[in-house]
Amino acid sequence: MATYRTDDGWDALGDPTRRAIVACLAERPRAVGELAEELPISRPAVSQHLKVLKDAGLVTDQAAGTRRVYRLNPAGVAALRDQLDTFWNRALNSYRDVVEQPTEETP
Repeated sequence: MATYRTDDGWDALGDPTRRAIVACLAERPRAVGELAEELPISRPAVSQHLKVLKDAGLVTDQAAGTRRVYRLNPAGVAALRDQLDTFWNRALNSYRDVVEQPTEETP
């Protein structure tokens, strides 16, 4: 039996703080301190959330002097987008199939 991955992008985005971090990084790359200034959580908490997002493939980091700068990972975000497009297309196709079924007319 298959199990759900804990490093899944959807799981990572299930937390409102991580969604807020992603929204900040969508504006521009930032260091942990910059993110902590904008969020109501500590730097260590931001770092923990960034680790989850990085493990899920949604962010990448790069050393810049003594700090690490985080940015969205285009490939990870694109993978989520592809999954969402797949779900949406399936839903639309199912709806179309139901709508196109002939209906019984009552005499």
